[in-house]
Amino acid sequence: MSNITDNDGFQQRLDDATRKVAGSAGSTPAESSEKRDEAAAAITSHGVISARPMPTKPRNADVRSREHLTPDEVEKLIKAAGSVGRHRNRDRTLILMAFRHGFRVAEIRKLRWDQINHDSKCTSYTIYIARVKRGTPSIHPLSSKEIRGINRIKKEQQLNSVHIFTSERGGQLSDSSIRAIVARAGRIADLGFPCHPHMLRHACGYKLAADGVDTRAIQAYLGHRQIQCTVRYTELAPGRFDGLWDD
Repeated sequence: MSNITDNDGFQQRLDDATRKVAGSAGSTPAESSEKRDEAAAAITSHGVISARPMPTKPRNADVRSREHLTPDEVEKLIKAAGSVGRHRNRDRTLILMAFRHGFRVAEIRKLRWDQINHDSKCTSYTIYIARVKRGTPSIHPLSSKEIRGINRIKKEQQLNSVHIFTSERGGQLSDSSIRAIVARAGRIADLGFPCHPHMLRHACGYKLAADGVDTRAIQAYLGHRQIQCTVRYTELAPGRFDGLWDD
């Protein structure tokens, strides 16, 4: 964008434009519109406003061939997240849970401690899943690996927080911070393409479909209101084509 130069000519034109707009209060709508156009032209012609095009985001298909990760790639991502930074346990636990429960960024960012429950002997843990986008809530079991990571996060949190995943200042992580955690892990894991958090949700759906889980169960697990959103995972399940060729 061009810089505004402070010279007499420009100042005079700017003053004239300002008076024209200010004096249009008693004018007709057509006259007021014309004066405002003149004022805008006076400013634009001096280079205050430029028509520089906004940068466009590349299409996903131009960046990567697919929008999901395989289970092996998720494991590499978790390992990479736990190898760098001051919050290694937090970062790898975040990625693990995003994959296991098909979390969106907003869902894992808002995770609270009161969403986790356990039995009287603390041998069985569950987590209440609150979905966004009007998704249906559900209760998922927690694996032992997740429980260990969560318990360690609780011990490491210096400030009491209602949220599980927090920043150094004790506030909940921002969307951009979660995206940065996943993107950095993807670079370290050297997967060959940039990673974003929603790929973990898709990875969850494709993993369940590949394991032969019923489509309705996947729909309920991911909180889809419409089954059309779930069919995309079963369509790519490799087991559909087993036995088509003898050799």
